[in-house]
Amino acid sequence: MRDAYIVSAVRTPGCRRAKGAFAQTRPEDLIAHILSAAVDKVDGIEKGDIDDLMLGCAFPEAEQGLNISRIALLMAGFPEKVSGATVNRFCSSGLESIALSSLRVMSGWSEITMAGGLESMSFVPMGGNFPRPHPEWAKEHPEVYVSMGITAENVAKRYNISREQQDEFAYHSQMKAAEAQKNGLFTEIVPTPATKFGKNGKETVMQDFDDGVRPTTTIEGLAKLRPAFSTTGSVTAGNSSQTTDGAAAVIIMSEDAIKKYNVKPIAKFKFYTTTGCKPDEMGIGPALAIPKLLKIAGLKIEDIGLWEINEAFASQALYSAQQIGIGDKKYWAFDSDEKILNINGGAIALGHPLGCTGSKLAATLLANMQRLGVKYGVESMCIGGGMGAAALFELCE
Repeated sequence: MRDAYIVSAVRTPGCRRAKGAFAQTRPEDLIAHILSAAVDKVDGIEKGDIDDLMLGCAFPEAEQGLNISRIALLMAGFPEKVSGATVNRFCSSGLESIALSSLRVMSGWSEITMAGGLESMSFVPMGGNFPRPHPEWAKEHPEVYVSMGITAENVAKRYNISREQQDEFAYHSQMKAAEAQKNGLFTEIVPTPATKFGKNGKETVMQDFDDGVRPTTTIEGLAKLRPAFSTTGSVTAGNSSQTTDGAAAVIIMSEDAIKKYNVKPIAKFKFYTTTGCKPDEMGIGPALAIPKLLKIAGLKIEDIGLWEINEAFASQALYSAQQIGIGDKKYWAFDSDEKILNINGGAIALGHPLGCTGSKLAATLLANMQRLGVKYGVESMCIGGGMGAAALFELCE
């Protein structure tokens, strides 16, 4: 099987649902902009050189419906011959899209493909506009439909992740993100037009930073927050991911295409796997998917130089880190010289735009692997319904 090379990985800023810069920006505009930006980053190729786009979206309906992948391509000025499909594996949709597009290259079906992710949680609410669980089956299996927050509470209670531990992890996520912003480390971000409607009608401003980061966060402040999902619980708005709007895109090429267009690759997409777990503790997904991934790759935990484990909730991210052997504070504290986990902060500070997150984290991980010269990086996340996903990237020299 051929190698799949990532040659471009970019994202929009992540902006707070309803209150952030993209609250009035249509999702089609977000993804169309970032698709064009991904191509512009690669000298020598044009939009017509792309074969197909796989686009992840967790709730592909309303403004995100009607196969938004195809619509976004046309809006972005790609030729009609460039095809597209929308992919849904909830929180790993954006990573699933990279895996599927890479497989087309690996199999020899395509020479250049695109992948990406999109979610406007301002336009399409979590859960969709009209969710309708199966009435009889839901009575027997209500755990499949419970709030993600309740699953995070279950993880905290079953695996003894205390409120103090969750708040400390959340605090360090905010501090890492604030430090990364201050030092200009989010090099994968592309300034993106944000639409606003006011007294003067429709206006457009450029947004170039994640607007959910809270640099003034303190442990004391987090401790004052009330539980968000259970009156006796420990999961709060402060130690949970932010609901966010955003989009990301990746371009993948074969070795033949790289030589033909004289393109310098960033990394190889090596392996990808998924696994299932109990729906009512879906957050433990990474703890199961990562060992499975490393077994496939023939690698050990010690071989991985950087990790991006999506912080859907502090309870599940910390538990997953503990289970795979990187739970010690030195691996994730913002002021540690040994940190390797979510080194620029995670979704608690930067947001979790559902279907976008898998592609968004890939862009962040690859930017950090390049900056630090790290050979292997792993991305992983838990998935609604009780699943986990994990992928391995190898830096090109």
